[in-house]
Parts: sequence; structure tokens; C-alpha cells
Amino acid sequence: MNLLFSLDEKTKQKIGVGEEEIWYCVPYDLSEKHAYVRDGYVVVTRTRLLVTEKDRVVYETLLSQCEDIYSRTLINNGILVIEKKDGTKVRAARFSMKHLVRFSYVGRGAAMLAKGVYHKVESMENEKVCPVCGYALPGISVCPRCSGKKDSGRKIREMCQPYLLRFLLIGVLMLASSGVQIIIPKVQQQFIDTALVDRSGGMADILRFVSVMLLLTAATIVLTVFRSWYSTLLGARMSKDLRGKLFAKLQRLSLSYIQEQKPGELMNRVMNDTVQIRQFMETVFANAVSEFVTMGVAAVIMCTISWKLLLLSIAFVPVVIWGSVVIRGPVMRGFRRARKRKDRLESQLQDVLSGMSIVKSYGKEKEEARNFRRLAQEQTMVEMRNELYFAVRMPVFSFMLGMGVYLATYFGGLNVLEGSLSPGVLMQFVSYTTMLYEPLRRITMIARQFTQTITSMERIYDILDAREEIVNARNAKKIQIQGNIEFKNVTFGYRSYEPVLNHIDLSVRPGEMIGLVGASGSGKTTLINLLMRLYQVDDGVLSIDGVNINDLDVECLHSQIGVVLQETFLFNGTILENIRYACPEASFREVIEAAKAANAHDFICRAPAGYETYVGEKGYMLSGGERQRIAIARAILNKPRLLILDEATSNLDTESEYLVQTALDRLRRGCTTFAIAHRLSTLKNADRLVVIDHHRIAEIGSHEQLLEQKGIYYGLVTAQLEMSRVS
Repeated sequence: MNLLFSLDEKTKQKIGVGEEEIWYCVPYDLSEKHAYVRDGYVVVTRTRLLVTEKDRVVYETLLSQCEDIYSRTLINNGILVIEKKDGTKVRAARFSMKHLVRFSYVGRGAAMLAKGVYHKVESMENEKVCPVCGYALPGISVCPRCSGKKDSGRKIREMCQPYLLRFLLIGVLMLASSGVQIIIPKVQQQFIDTALVDRSGGMADILRFVSVMLLLTAATIVLTVFRSWYSTLLGARMSKDLRGKLFAKLQRLSLSYIQEQKPGELMNRVMNDTVQIRQFMETVFANAVSEFVTMGVAAVIMCTISWKLLLLSIAFVPVVIWGSVVIRGPVMRGFRRARKRKDRLESQLQDVLSGMSIVKSYGKEKEEARNFRRLAQEQTMVEMRNELYFAVRMPVFSFMLGMGVYLATYFGGLNVLEGSLSPGVLMQFVSYTTMLYEPLRRITMIARQFTQTITSMERIYDILDAREEIVNARNAKKIQIQGNIEFKNVTFGYRSYEPVLNHIDLSVRPGEMIGLVGASGSGKTTLINLLMRLYQVDDGVLSIDGVNINDLDVECLHSQIGVVLQETFLFNGTILENIRYACPEASFREVIEAAKAANAHDFICRAPAGYETYVGEKGYMLSGGERQRIAIARAILNKPRLLILDEATSNLDTESEYLVQTALDRLRRGCTTFAIAHRLSTLKNADRLVVIDHHRIAEIGSHEQLLEQKGIYYGLVTAQLEMSRVS
């Protein structure tokens, strides 16, 4: 989302910021009386905040005089509020809801500048509306109207570049096929005029004509088969490669990007949109170029025969082309709407299938069925409107093109009767007219499939062009982690204008176990997500062994981290495959040793197929304790230097908790460990406890020290003891 709109130099001079660096510049569109405002901007420099309207400043303040700056939501609009240090509040600008998120970011950024924190707030969110033309974006980050043909051309070039030699071979086959088709009417003309009209030909001429026509027909069939076969192979290869690129790109994109998308939409882009590319190559590209080459050559030959008849033949072509251009916009929008509806439908289906136990437990089968039917009906209506365009257009355009053939035949027939044209030449001309119109008749199908393909390409490249947040620095360091962790004034928010962690300072020694305590939503899981570098720190420095985590090689870092979460995820495979996931090259002996250390070997041996037992989707065939112990074995096999435990023993029975806890004790030996647990008794053995409250570190100390302080931790322990007595 753009937080720095550009101002021309003349405007900068008029509002007095010509020499200053502009940090944020965003438009607002409402006056205090809710009237529409044109050319209104909120401009933030390093020291000032200005509100402008039509090249004049209507409000200005020094950031040093501001206590806080934030956006506030009202009914169908929002305001930017400035709290001054003298206690006064100023409503600096009013804006419509489409600018609400943008002003939330800018308010946060301006407030940071007011506090002397010179770190630019950035927004990774996509625009909902194109800031240039006001066009509602169809689920992608780039406006198709503003990017236009230039951007589509770039995408086509990028997609086709690796396959230039293959395209060249298909082009040769197409030209050869077109050449054969062009020859056929000429052969027919010579046979009619030289052998039939004056009846001078004999059996030998007829046999020669039939033989030549058979050869030309056979050549056309062979060339068409090879062309279609090779185009199909190329389409399948392009679809496969695009699917691989998309999946690899999704692996590199940040967790926040993945979580902001609907699963059904991502699956549609990886699977269905890439299939559309293959279908286009098979059904359109294999024929379109050949037919258009044939059309061009046929038009030239027709012009040499009679330019007047050619003009009559193409009299209705401009009308057909104009009609195709006029409805292209509505058709594109219709296809985009259809794709969005399909994304919603598949996401709904995936949600219901994944949560079927909850649906059945609450008896919501009929309600979910109604919701699914409603979404399916919405998709059907959009698709029906799309098909209506083509159902009406195809016969109308075909009739109009046919009128050109009738005109050419009528006036050409008159020329034959007058003797200015031979019957063979007229037949040749009519054959070329058919060749001229056949591609034009296909414009409907070609335009339809081309439009669908462009829509798919927009959705594919929306992912391929997405910015990667977590990337290796140019000289990324690979180190053997010792476990010295340091947070220096770290601030982070999933949306940077809403910090989840604020000014975190924490030093951890190698081998130390840190227990993270706090209410739900206080930021405990966020802290370990930053340590695993699933997200990027907004402000401050997070270092490991004295090296900024941003300068570490991502793969090297992750290879030395062991993770055991509350909701253990197992892949749909065997127990052996799941344990080996973190270290595929591990021997079977090493897997067994890891399983024994995790207290998992015994129950694995009791399973029917032992280590080759399938766990089912998400491990549903195993109990919670068994899944946890397999996850611990997976972490042990990785020989981690940093260990992350997030509610690893919650929701387990007493026996399972004991087995898991003893396995965790073995795992964390020699590791720097961060553990989260709401059951505070499980953190008694932690070297230090860190209590997070209101997104900040409120208390640090051992279990005994924090109890003596009688602060937040003391209150949490007391509450849990009282709850245990009641139960």
C-alpha cells in the first residue's frame, strides 16, 4: 500500500517543503463538513506534519509538539487525530473508509517520528482501489487498467522466453501448414479452367488433380498433427514450469502473505490458472498464428485478383472488430469476477471439509449446505452472464461475416457471366474468402480464451511479482549457533501501525531456558516467531551470537532450530517420513535413537507397520501425546541449537504429559530454549521467566524471585492455584 504519493516540484515549493525529505504523503478526500475534497494531502516530513488542499497549507504542526498521532474510525469515515503535549486534540484530516488503513500506517509513522524514532513504516497490504484511476482491483495488487498492454506484454515475454526454440519450431510448422492451404485453391482453379471449362482435359488430368489434392490433404493432416502435438507438449511444459515457480515462490514469501490469502485462492492460482495456460497453447496458439498467416496471404492474393471484390468481402469486418473491442472490457471484468467467486467457493469447501467434525458436532450440516449453494449460485450467475456474451455474439458475427461471402459470390458471378472472370478464378476467390473469414469467425473463441489466459496470467504474476520480505542479505553469514540471543529495543506488529511487541529488551545466555508468560494476545508467540525469522523486525535489533538475525543465512538458521508446538502438524505419510522431515539424510539407526529419546519408540513398535505406519492426514490416526512425541523426535533428529516450545504439553493426559515432559528435558540439554506455557507449573525449572503485559516486558526473574515481587506473575500463579482447588 502506497504511503508516499508523489508531489510535483511546483506543489512542493508552494507548501514549503521543497528542501525537506518527505517521509509520508497520502491523500484525504473529505472536508470537516463531509464535502468531497480534491487534491488534498497529508504530508509528513522529519519535523513537521502538514495538511494541504489545492497547493495551500490548511494546517501545520511541529512533530516535537505532538504527544501522539493516530487515526480513528467513525461512521463511514475516519479522522486523523493529533494529541498535543499541551493536552489539546486536533482533528487534522477527514477521509473515506478506503483510506482508513493507509492513515493508520501514516499515523503510526508520524507518531514514531514525534518520539524521535526515525524508522519508516511500510505497508505490505495490497491496495483495494487503484490510486490512479479509482478502478476496484480484482483481487490482485496491480491495476490491469493502468498497467495495460505494456505490463501484459512483459508477462508474455517473460513466460515465453525460456521456450523460444520450441516456439520457432512450431512457427515453422505453422508456416508450412499455411503454405499448403494457400496452394490448394490455386490447384483447384487451374484444374477447373484448363480441364473442365473447355472440356479439353482427360482422365489423366483428373487423376493428376486427385493425386495432387490427396498429397496436399495428407501434408495438411501430417503438419496439423505434428503442430498440435508439439503445441500440447509445449503447453504442458509451460504449465508445469509455472506451477513449480509458483510453489517455489510461495515457499519464499512471508508467513503474513500466506495467511492473508484464502487457501482456495492460492490453490486455484497454482493449479487452475496454470492449466489455463496449457489449454491456451493447445487450443488457440496451435491454430491462431497459422490461420492469421493464411488470412494475410489470402488477402494479398485476393487483392491481385480483384481489389473491388476484396473490399466487398471485407465490408462487414470493421463492424465485427469494433464489436469485439467494445465488449472486451465487460468480458474481462466478468472473468475476473468468476475467478473470485470460484476462489470463495473452493475456500468455503476446504474450510467445511477441514472442520467437518465441528460442523457435525453443532448440527450445522444444513446451514453449511445452504451457504455452499448460495456461493455456487453466485458463481453460476456470473458464469452465465459471461457465456451470454458469447452465445449472442457468435451467431451475430458469423452472419455478418457470411454476408461478405454472399456479396463476393454475387458480384463475382456477374463478372463470370460478363466474361471478365473465369469460373476457376471465382472459385479460387471464394475459397480464399472462406480462409479470410475462418480466423475472423474464430475471433470470438480466441478472444474468449485469450481473455481467460490474460486473467490467469495476472493472478499468476501477482504472486511471482510479490515482494519477498524474508531474504538472505548479500553476504549472509552461516554460523554454528551458540545460543546467545539479544533483543534490543525490538518493536513489531503484523500491521506495523499496530505493534504487538513494543520496545523489547532481553538478553539470553547460551543454554538458558526462558519461560514466556502472559495473557493471550500479549505477544508471546510473536516473540518466538521473530526468533525463528518468520517475520521481520519493524524496529530495533534482534541478534544471535552478536550477529543481526537479518544478516544470517535463513536456511542455516532454520536448520539449527527445533520446534514443538501445541498443535503438532504431521504430514500425510509414514511415521518414519515425519521424523525424517527435518533431516532427510538421517539413517534409520539415528531415527530410532531420536524416537527412543522422545519416548516414542515403544508405541511405534506396537503399531502394525512399525515405523512404516501411515499417520493419516494431519496425524489423525495417532493420539495427541503420540503426535507430540513424534514431533519431539523430529526436533531431536535435527540436533537443534535453539529450541522453541509453544504449549508443548497442553491438552495431554497425565501419563502422556509425563512422557512428553521427560522427552523435552532430554531435548533441551545444551540448547537455548524458549518455552510458552499457560500451565505455569511446567515452567518452574526455567532459568528465567519473562512476563509480557500490554505488549511489553513487565517482569523478569526466576520463579521464586517473581513470587517474592508479588506482581503480575504472582497474580497469575495465585489464580491458577485457586482454580485447581475449585476443580
